[in-house]
Amino acid sequence: MKIFIAIIIFSILVLFHELGHFLLAKKNGIVVQQFSLGMGPTLLKTKRGETEYCLKLLPLGGSCMMLGEDEDSEVPGSFNSASVWGRITVIAAGPIFNFIMAFIFSVIIVAMMGYVPSRAANVPEDSPAYEAGLREGDQITEFQGYTIDSGLDLNTWLALNELEDAPIEMTIKRDGVKKLVSYQPETQEKYLMGFNRADTQRLEVASLIKDMPLEESGIQPGDVITEINGTAIQNQDDYERYIEANPLSEEPLDITYEHNGKLKRITVTPASYTQVSLGFQYQLGREKTSSWNVFRYAAVEVKYWIRTTVMSLGKLFTGQFGIRDLSGPVGVVDVIGDTYEAARSEGTTVLWASMLNIAVLLSANLGIMNLLPIPALDGGRLVFLILEAIRKKPINRQAEAMIHMAGFVLLMALMFVVMYHDIMKLF
Repeated sequence: MKIFIAIIIFSILVLFHELGHFLLAKKNGIVVQQFSLGMGPTLLKTKRGETEYCLKLLPLGGSCMMLGEDEDSEVPGSFNSASVWGRITVIAAGPIFNFIMAFIFSVIIVAMMGYVPSRAANVPEDSPAYEAGLREGDQITEFQGYTIDSGLDLNTWLALNELEDAPIEMTIKRDGVKKLVSYQPETQEKYLMGFNRADTQRLEVASLIKDMPLEESGIQPGDVITEINGTAIQNQDDYERYIEANPLSEEPLDITYEHNGKLKRITVTPASYTQVSLGFQYQLGREKTSSWNVFRYAAVEVKYWIRTTVMSLGKLFTGQFGIRDLSGPVGVVDVIGDTYEAARSEGTTVLWASMLNIAVLLSANLGIMNLLPIPALDGGRLVFLILEAIRKKPINRQAEAMIHMAGFVLLMALMFVVMYHDIMKLF
């Protein structure tokens, strides 16, 4: 089932992306020779006017082949016969259509499930945050200089950035009035295995803390810890009771965990860690909204996924994330399958919303990735077209074609490396 769902999601995203290129090519008088969904051998095809429409064997990717796109030709109807600004709109249309699709799906999600407010949910009276003036129900608009539009923004910032033993500063809004809140967080030295929990129903690993013991052990997000030193752990309460009776120390732990239905065992030695306490909880549950607010918060959702993608890419380029943190088609299919299994017990509405949420994430990712200035991607082609617009004449088109081909080869090599790591994570 997860493969079937993944194929449908991939197909819709790629089809809409290529549709952007197709419609803008037609608008600029460019002949589209072939519009295809999939790659490899052709299964079905039909010709309407000047365009051949194809369905191909491999359900990954697609194409909008325009006359003379990679040739030094300016015959009427060819890609290069259009104005430079016309060609820029054709190339940019693909990623832009991905953002449009992400917005459409987000509208459906918000209409069905509501939005996630950026609200403080619980502020203990003995916490530094309370003493600094934060109260339950306050809307958080900025955290450590980062604009907060929803609880998802704060959650992602905390997931991608480690709190330090330094003042926390945030801007809150209460009764329409903004206020700056600043406080020194509490810290605690403790031993940790180094993971974040996904929910309270079972001890599923949502994410791993960098350079901590569990990350180095090979356990992956999505795995479920079932035993610690022979003690069965069925949920969060079991785990907390175990930790209370057996505080973590330098003593090694024998851990049994479930990975793709198979039980595995590892030995992990907890590490000392300075834990910085946020000092309050924030809302992650959705609240219903209506009217034009649905479109407003749908735009917030798209903005959230775009910013999250850009932040993640930034950490990839700075070395904070590595190639093992990337996921290709195999990894995405696995995530879709896990999400499907977790959501279907919650009912049809939650299941549909979960699948649409993955589609929003993938569509925003596809849009951002295609805008990267890498040869063979839309962003790489836009670089050459923008240079042409500035210089008033094109770059040597044969040289450009060779650069794009080299970029394509490198991207395929990267895809195979990522796919290899995805497959290794399954075993």
